[in-house]
Amino acid sequence: MSVVGRYLKKHIEALVKDVGIEAACELTGKSKATLGRYYSDYPEHADRFMPVDAVAALEEAASYPHVTAALAELKGIQLQFDDSRRNSKPSGNVNSDVIVLAQRFAILMGEYNQSIEDGVISANEAKRLLKETVAIQKVLIDMKLNLEDETAH
Repeated sequence: MSVVGRYLKKHIEALVKDVGIEAACELTGKSKATLGRYYSDYPEHADRFMPVDAVAALEEAASYPHVTAALAELKGIQLQFDDSRRNSKPSGNVNSDVIVLAQRFAILMGEYNQSIEDGVISANEAKRLLKETVAIQKVLIDMKLNLEDETAH
């Protein structure tokens, strides 16, 4: 088995153990034996890896995105965790996304107006503008996912 394969299997095992084997079985619809094969280092299981949808389901329930972080590390990418937590789950419809988008855009314009008052955008002001721009991108991604979900039905 390749070094990368062993590395990924270790992180798959960490993910399953983080969630708990019983919960992992329930979340993925896989048996304990199947989940065990995904992180087994026996030669006969060298080519078996957990499907991406199963990884996503487990990482949603896990305390840390073990496999995503491992893949990022392999490509030299650093993950940044979003510490902003919403008070409630997003409603999952486009109308609420449009409202959130309008609110974020208003915040961005307020930051921009304040930043440009003296004719110069400082480094700190640019960071705040960038933060708001990234927040708008997140809303747009949610909106895209909701639109795709609505068109799938």
